[in-house]
Amino acid sequence: MRGGSLRQAAWQPHARAVRAPLAMHDWLTTPGSLTARLTAQSGSFRVRRLHQGGALCLADEARAIALPRREQVCEREVLLVCDGRPVVFGHTVVPMRCTAHDWPLFSALGERSLGTTLFYDPLVRRGRLEFARLRAGHPLVERVRAAAAGAGDDSGDETIYFARRCVYRRRQGLLLVTEVFLPAVLDLAAAAHLKNTK
Repeated sequence: MRGGSLRQAAWQPHARAVRAPLAMHDWLTTPGSLTARLTAQSGSFRVRRLHQGGALCLADEARAIALPRREQVCEREVLLVCDGRPVVFGHTVVPMRCTAHDWPLFSALGERSLGTTLFYDPLVRRGRLEFARLRAGHPLVERVRAAAAGAGDDSGDETIYFARRCVYRRRQGLLLVTEVFLPAVLDLAAAAHLKNTK
């Protein structure tokens, strides 16, 4: 695969298409709020905000949020941290044309989870999930590695990351959430299972 093509992921409508290991497939297909599941399967959960502000959307995001080409968007990136370890990298983009009326709480989230607002707002409509394998060369992989290393977690250069994304609609606004699962997320299920068998 050539370097240029690695900068765009092949997003698939079915989780099985990305050939994730069974335990990771289970995380990819989590119904409802991922935040709620992470909270339930860990002793402590927190959101670490990495960045929020204007940025150029990624090449494989423009069409998903109804942009004719790569344009400036409002971007938010976070690490979801369970028991002191980063387990999910969250990347959200909102077109600049969307207003505070469309997404009234987005700019004021701080270190709160976006999921806490999306899943409890009756005006929000969730689209279909899409899934991908992200390899070295994709911009999100570079960001994931930098963020995880900064948090004391280094997954290595050869790691393949599994991700999912979804478009949410509220009034006239669109919002695209991409969740990249770090290998450490698999330890949560194992720890929860061990706890339940004691």
